[in-house]
Amino acid sequence: MSGPLASAATPPEQDNAVVELLSALPVAEELAARFAAAGHRLYLVGGSVRDAMIGRLSGDLDFTTDARPPRIMALLKGWADAIWDTGIAFGTVGATKHGQTVEITTFRADSYDGVTRNPEVTFGDSIEGDLVRRDFTVNAMAYDVVNRQLIDPTGGREALRAGVLDTPATPQESFSDDPLRMLRAARFTSQLGFAVAPRVLEAMAAMAGELTRITAERVQVELSKLLTGAHPRAGVELMVEAKLADVVLPELPAMKLEIDEHHQHKDVFHHSLVVLDQAIDLEAADPDGGAEPDLVLRLAALLHDIGKPDTRRFEEGGGVSFHHHEVVGAKMVRKRLRALKYSKEIVEDVAQLVYLHLRFHGYGSGEWTDSAVRRYVTDAGHLLPRLHKLVRADCTTRNRRKANALQRTYDDLERRIERIAAEEDLKRVRPDLDGNEIMRLLGLPPGPMVGKAWKFLKELRLDRGPLDHDEAVAELLAWARAEGVQPPGD
Repeated sequence: MSGPLASAATPPEQDNAVVELLSALPVAEELAARFAAAGHRLYLVGGSVRDAMIGRLSGDLDFTTDARPPRIMALLKGWADAIWDTGIAFGTVGATKHGQTVEITTFRADSYDGVTRNPEVTFGDSIEGDLVRRDFTVNAMAYDVVNRQLIDPTGGREALRAGVLDTPATPQESFSDDPLRMLRAARFTSQLGFAVAPRVLEAMAAMAGELTRITAERVQVELSKLLTGAHPRAGVELMVEAKLADVVLPELPAMKLEIDEHHQHKDVFHHSLVVLDQAIDLEAADPDGGAEPDLVLRLAALLHDIGKPDTRRFEEGGGVSFHHHEVVGAKMVRKRLRALKYSKEIVEDVAQLVYLHLRFHGYGSGEWTDSAVRRYVTDAGHLLPRLHKLVRADCTTRNRRKANALQRTYDDLERRIERIAAEEDLKRVRPDLDGNEIMRLLGLPPGPMVGKAWKFLKELRLDRGPLDHDEAVAELLAWARAEGVQPPGD
C-alpha cells in the first residue's frame, strides 16, 4: 500500500504506552478476544487511543468493528452486565462490564447532504475507511487490541507529538460534512492545549457561518466542554480569531473595544480573559470547591462585562464610563444563554452573578452598614462563594498597591459576613413573624396583603437585624394601619 494509508507501523514507545494502559483494563482484552473468536476485528478507536497515548485514558472505552449491530448485540449477550441500543440506528451498541462502560460502533463510511449535519448512515468495510472520515488526525487512530498494532492512516501520531489539530481530509471537506467540527477544534484546544494547523484556522474563519446549520443544543455542549477544559482561554481566543464567536457568542468579539488615545480604558475582551484565568485559579485553590470545573463561575467570569459595549459613554475631560453595565449585562446574559438552551438554573445563576459583581465597589473602606452586608449576602444566596471568587478575580489593575488594597478590603467584608452570619444565621434570613402569625395579628385571610406584610418584615429584618417578638408585632401593626388595614381590637 502506498500513500498515507500505508502508515500502520507503531513506534515502540507509543505502542508500549497503549499496551501498558490496556493491561490495566481487562475488559478490553476480554472483549477483543470474544470478537476475534467469532471471526471479527475489534479496535480501540478515536479519543480513547489519543488519550491513552498521552496518559489520560478514562474509564469509558470506544471501539469500532467490522461486525454489524445485530452481531455486536449477539456477541455482547452473555458477557456484558448490561446492554443498551439507543444508538443502534447509527451503528452503536453500549454495554457495561465490571463497572466499566464501552461503546462499540460498526465501521462507518457516511456521506453528508451539505445542508444539515445529519449523515446518511452507511456502514464501511475497513478500519482505514472508518478513520479517514473522522474529525481530526489525532482522533483518527485505532489500536488493534489482539495484534498489538496501532493503525494510523492520517499521521495522527506526528500531530499528537506536535500538539497540532489537523483534518484527515481537507478542512473544507471536513467542515462541510459537519460544521460542528470547527467548534470542536476550539474545544480540543482548551482540553488538550493543542494549536490548530494554519490551513484549519483559515478554513474556520472562511466557513464560520456554516455553524448556523447546527442546533443550539449541540453548540452549547461544545461551548460548555470548552469552558470546563484545562485551557479555556486558548479555546475562547481561537473562537474569536476564527470568527466562530461571531456566530455562537457574538457578545465576545463585541467586547474588543477600540482604545481611543484620548479616552484610555482597558480592552474589555482582554480584561475578561484575565478575569476568567484568575477565577479558575481561585476555583482550584478553594479547599471547599468541588472536584469538577465550575461552569457557572467560568461563564460569569467571561461574560461579567458583557454590557460594557452598550453602555460606554465618553465623558468630558477624557474619561469613559459604563454606567449600569451590570444591569444591562445581566439581561444580555439571560438572552444569550437562553438562546444557547442552557438550563434555567444556569441562566439565572450566571445572570445574578453578573448583576451583583459590581456591588462590592460601593463598600469603600468599610462604610457599609450591617444592613448592607446582610443584603449582599441575602441577594447572593447560594451564589455567595462564587461571588467572592468573581469579585476577587475582577481586581485586575496593574497597580499592585491598589490591587492589594482591594483584596484587603474584600478580606474585611468577608470577615464581617462571617461575624454577622455567626450572630444571626444569615443563611436563613426570614421575618421575625411567620405568615400564620401575620394573618392572626391582622385578621387577614391568605392573600396578597399577607405577602406585602411578610416582605415588609423581611426588609425590616435586613435593615435592623433580629427583633424581639413584641417589637416585631408593634412594627407590623404600625405598618398595617399605615396601609389602611385595621387590626382586630383597634
